[in-house]
Amino acid sequence: MMDSMTHDFSYPQGPQRIVCMTEETTEWLYLLGQEHRIVGISGYTVRPRRARDEKPRVSAFISAKIDKILALRPDCVFGFSDMQADIAAALIRQGVQVTVFNQRSVAEIFSMLYQVAAMVGQLSLGLEKIQAMQAQLESIVKAASSLPRRPRIYFEEWDEPHISAIRWVSELIGVAGGDDCFPELAAQSLGKNRIIADGAQIVQRNPDIIIGSWCGKKFRPEKVAARAGWENVNAVKNKQLFEIKSCDILQPGPAALTDGVTRLHRIITDWNRSGLALKA
Repeated sequence: MMDSMTHDFSYPQGPQRIVCMTEETTEWLYLLGQEHRIVGISGYTVRPRRARDEKPRVSAFISAKIDKILALRPDCVFGFSDMQADIAAALIRQGVQVTVFNQRSVAEIFSMLYQVAAMVGQLSLGLEKIQAMQAQLESIVKAASSLPRRPRIYFEEWDEPHISAIRWVSELIGVAGGDDCFPELAAQSLGKNRIIADGAQIVQRNPDIIIGSWCGKKFRPEKVAARAGWENVNAVKNKQLFEIKSCDILQPGPAALTDGVTRLHRIITDWNRSGLALKA
């Protein structure tokens, strides 16, 4: 006669010890009230600010402290893009579950947010917050449609060499009421394929507004204005050079869909109200 055995199949809902190697998943988990699941974060994390005080920093962007991550005993690591493929491979070989997202568009960002919310058992709250962000984008589109002109915008992700806007930034420029000067490059997912080797191409497209977000390095509008041959560019002539911090626009998560697009819309609205639209 076989001994009777009892089995406990009451497993916890989703991963309990998460390492987030980029900022957007950290911010999203905090917004979902699931920060207790996070055991390690990226050193570049500034949203939310308190995460830096509460969680150990174990990765940069293209590098990570594998030993420190393993010591945290994660049951899931969240990564982003091909840039973290080698880190992901090293962790997978150590038996760690790794989920690498590769969102490059607004739609893909929403998809990532949905997936993470589902993974931590917060789909209902996640959907509520996603729908609020979508409603905000719709209201910005409506407000932008009433503006007199759509300015041409050159968004610079890096200065040497010039790298133009990634796809979600290009799309958010459109949502906010402007037109990306290099929409054809925005379709390229890799930064190396968005390089503008000849600055004369930017001058030729004559942006009305230049926005810099130099991947964590402070944007220097005076350096841009002083570039040879740029003195007749509308944005330079009219002093329409602005910075949007990388954490607010180049993070493919909640920040870009809220603060980033709001800042873009404010810049475009102010340009229209200043009367510069009439001169463009």
